[in-house]
Amino acid sequence: MFWRIRRAVPAWTLVPLGLAPILLALGIWAALTWGQAEDRVLSPVILPSPYEVAVSFPSLWFDRALSRSAIVSLTRVIVGFLVGAGIAVPCGILMGSFEGARAALRPLTVMFGYLPIPALVPLTMSLFGIDELQKVMFLALAFFIYLLPLVVKAIDDVDSVYLQTAFTLGATTSQAVRKVLVAIAWPDIYVALRTGFGVGWGYIILAEMVAAEQGLGNIIIISQRRGPREHIYLTLIAIVAIAFVTDRIWAWAGKRLFPYREMA
Repeated sequence: MFWRIRRAVPAWTLVPLGLAPILLALGIWAALTWGQAEDRVLSPVILPSPYEVAVSFPSLWFDRALSRSAIVSLTRVIVGFLVGAGIAVPCGILMGSFEGARAALRPLTVMFGYLPIPALVPLTMSLFGIDELQKVMFLALAFFIYLLPLVVKAIDDVDSVYLQTAFTLGATTSQAVRKVLVAIAWPDIYVALRTGFGVGWGYIILAEMVAAEQGLGNIIIISQRRGPREHIYLTLIAIVAIAFVTDRIWAWAGKRLFPYREMA
């Protein structure tokens, strides 16, 4: 049943199958950190036990202001995403629609495509300083680099038959772009935006590595340098939880914007 290629598994097995690797990971974690500090396989300095991580939550919440830092990081991700997507989507539509725009912008996009995201940290620091603007612009550049090829691909995937039909009916170039290419590609662009927003939570640690007085990345960096190490793992769990909730919001909105996708 479980090893048949591309065969659906029974619905009642979905929850147990999803919980199994999580419980296994927790079991291995507990085994590696069991007992007194000197008897453990891994030192508490390297990996605290699940219990030690759990009981440190109140100090993270109250003393380190976890909720306030989460709001700060979420705001940075949202603003950076809006700036990056606000540039990437129009550029991607132009590149996907017009070969001249594609030829003009391709060298720049290829250069950015091969640029490691961490390299943007010193680049944005030299251009924008170390204050809030640098963090937002770092995220914006990261989002732009990630989203642009996905938007171009979404436009490229629109079948030419729709364009031919539109021009046969007398559509102008502007109408063909807006009402054919963008209209048909928009669900795929939305999926790219949703995926990109989730990826942004992987960038937030880099964005808050330098001169960040607040933010989830700042908590991780300070905890790594000064302790307690338990806060690193709790903050990572918080990032995953926030990313999961925001992804569910994107999914909920997508079902209402594109209900026909659910019917396919």
